Amino acid sequence: MSKVNPNQNPDVFRDALGTVKGDGKRNWIYPKKVSGKFYRWRTYLSWVLLAILFAGPFIQVGGRPYMLFNIFERKFIIFGAAFWPQDTHLLIFLLLILFVFIILFTAVFGRIFCGWACPQTLFLEMVFRKIEYWIEGDANQQRRLNDMEWNREKIWKKSFKMTLFVIISLAIAHLVMAYLIGVDQVKEIVSQPPSEHMAGFIGLMAFAGIFLFVFSWFREQACIVVCPYGRLQGVLLDANSINVTYDHVRGEPRAPIRKNKIEESPKGDCIDCGLCVQVCPTGIDIRNGVQMECVNCTACIDACDEVMEKVDRPLGLIRYASDNSIEKRTQKLITPRVKVYSLMLVVLMGAFVTLIATRDDLGATVTRFRGMTYQARDTGEISNLYEVTFINKTFEPQTVELKAEDPDFRVEVVGDQNWTLEGQAKFEGRFFIVKNNEDVKIPQEKIKLVLLQNGEEIDKIKTSFMGPVYKGGS
Repeated sequence: MSKVNPNQNPDVFRDALGTVKGDGKRNWIYPKKVSGKFYRWRTYLSWVLLAILFAGPFIQVGGRPYMLFNIFERKFIIFGAAFWPQDTHLLIFLLLILFVFIILFTAVFGRIFCGWACPQTLFLEMVFRKIEYWIEGDANQQRRLNDMEWNREKIWKKSFKMTLFVIISLAIAHLVMAYLIGVDQVKEIVSQPPSEHMAGFIGLMAFAGIFLFVFSWFREQACIVVCPYGRLQGVLLDANSINVTYDHVRGEPRAPIRKNKIEESPKGDCIDCGLCVQVCPTGIDIRNGVQMECVNCTACIDACDEVMEKVDRPLGLIRYASDNSIEKRTQKLITPRVKVYSLMLVVLMGAFVTLIATRDDLGATVTRFRGMTYQARDTGEISNLYEVTFINKTFEPQTVELKAEDPDFRVEVVGDQNWTLEGQAKFEGRFFIVKNNEDVKIPQEKIKLVLLQNGEEIDKIKTSFMGPVYKGGS
């Protein structure tokens, strides 16, 4: 972690949040509108990311969605590959890969994801905040508007802003639902009366309400209070990690510029203008060092560079840098810890690729019918009733069949004799296993069923066959 400015009392910011007043009430943040090269780059990137995010549910490959996270049916499609509950181990590997990648990326580049690519930041800073600047003005104008009595101007601006916020929140809610249940289902929900799809309608309204609450009121608290990523920084970062950092070696001791006054002692480059604090969306002072609340949004970099340019001092007083690059003027990205994380990531990705390559295209689960043991038939045979669940993980129709490995057993399908599964579908059926009574020697016998896919054996499933107690003969 960065060293604390020696001129600051650590208790001022370590023991309190910038968004909480001394009396415990919310300190509403009015970040000053920022401009600069980093803000422009972030704006361009946000356009690309938001376009990808909104286009995602509509992208289809072979008539199927490219991304789908259907938690209700426990069906996921990630980059065109389908995952079912039977593939839980693969999803766990994916989460592990993502987790290790986040650790590795943070150890090297800090919290750059939060400032540049996190959906919370994208929507808040690049959509909702821009609308707020457009309607209500910059930070000081927003303060004056909120402090004034309710009049025609305030009612008009607040109503117009909230109307746009509601519309955008509804759009985001529909987007989330499209990722969860698919675009076609969302189209069906919105094209019919709410009474026809009450659950879907309630879900859309709930999501819209949550997003409206987060982006209109909760705002930076989602990053400071809810998101655990900031709290993990103390564990993930070290002196070589790159963050948005204040160069205290060059900037201290800070002092304002006074005209027609000769300075008696040398001063640092920081003129203590406070703009880096005014533009911060989480209300912190970056000059106090790396803090949990910092989301690496680069607003302070742009503000400081603008000031340095005006006072004819070098840019980069606040910049992307590590502690070592500032204090020791050395930078080392590939540290032993980074090497260990990289090795772990490569191993996990190799294991995941292997599991994907060896994954079965068809899954089957056989269970005995609940509440029944065996049935004695008039034909002198004993039968057991079973339930089977097939999951077709491919996108093409498949014909499946079950046969007993032991020729003494016979499989009788209940209902349609042909089990044909549509692509990406789950099918549940029932069948009997039958055996001659005279061949039943034990009350419970382990048997194997051969699973055939399009006539080819792909798996063997173990189950048990129940029968009467064999008493033998004289």
